[in-house]
Amino acid sequence: MIFHMSVRSNPILRKTNLAVWRAWRSWKLNLHSSTVCSSSGPGPGPLDRSEELSPVSTEKPPHTPVMLKEVLQYLDIQQGQVVLDMTFGGGGHTKAILNMVPEVTVLAVDRDPTAISLAEQLAKEHSGHVKPLLGRFSELEVLLSNMNIKPGSIDAVLLDAGCSSMQMDQAERGFCISKDGPLDMRMDGERYPDMPCAADVVNTLDQQALASILTAYGEERHARKIASAIVEARRVNPITRTQQLAGVVAGSFPPSVIYARKDRLHRPAHVATKTFQALRIFVNDELNELHAGLRAARASLRPGGRLCVITFHSLEDRLVKRFLRGDDLSNLDQYHFSPRKQGNSRKEKKDSESVYWLPLRRKVIIPEKNDVSENPRGRSAKLRAALRR
Repeated sequence: MIFHMSVRSNPILRKTNLAVWRAWRSWKLNLHSSTVCSSSGPGPGPLDRSEELSPVSTEKPPHTPVMLKEVLQYLDIQQGQVVLDMTFGGGGHTKAILNMVPEVTVLAVDRDPTAISLAEQLAKEHSGHVKPLLGRFSELEVLLSNMNIKPGSIDAVLLDAGCSSMQMDQAERGFCISKDGPLDMRMDGERYPDMPCAADVVNTLDQQALASILTAYGEERHARKIASAIVEARRVNPITRTQQLAGVVAGSFPPSVIYARKDRLHRPAHVATKTFQALRIFVNDELNELHAGLRAARASLRPGGRLCVITFHSLEDRLVKRFLRGDDLSNLDQYHFSPRKQGNSRKEKKDSESVYWLPLRRKVIIPEKNDVSENPRGRSAKLRAALRR
């Protein structure tokens, strides 16, 4: 199975989550008999508390590309250039690029077949200017080679990490707390039907492994308590629905705590938000894929080419920041994701500059207030821009 192969061969997961790896090995032995991802049952049993959950927001916002003005500014795309959009998603950034600079070629990459279908429609509208490519960041080298795109020949790269609004808005994909659906969370489950989904994770991993995932990928302070609640709940009924899981997590806290957390707009955030984030990152191997994507961007850009990377949580941003600074991430482990120690001297900071990248702006770029009000989902976005040396 592709997912297990990546865990076995990649030091990021192998070093950070030995408990997780051991649990996956035992889970692998009875995959076909125990998988619950394709469950089509009537839904959760007695422990379902979905009726008690009042979603923070059930409105479907229009698809708005995050930090569009800043992306166009720092990519500085010119007529005739080749642009690599590594996460096509709903196509908002690519459409804006084509409207601003019609005579460009956009290589539209996404691991989600649904997104690629949208890219293929856009390709028909802009004949010869959009080239859809279905695949993950880790497959990008092969994809570009098959298109006869030589390393060091691309002018600009955009990498918009994380989960797309399109995925969040589809209840059947299982990403969203506020919309009940199967607990899936796979971005490309159609391509890899045997790939474990979120339901497989919560119903088969032991308590220690679950807590490790919630701590490493959700930065959840109450990981042990939540993992214990999940294990207790699944003894009665398998956890197969999104709001069933949200209810299990909520049930391990006093009612006053369920919406006590606040997002960056100071709006109530469900107590299970970090649990959902952690499972999504783990299921889709997102941090390893992001690291692979950054390496692919470095290899594909020409000298003087520009890179923009948008991230949505601290784990992603730390990884991008340290990659662009030139840190050695070949043996990435949990300490690389923790905040770097303070007190570095100016000389140390200078020595840590990458031989590959020249920052276009030293500080991270965040959305303007009016942009956040128009597109609340972009409230946690951070943009880093760099020039390929």
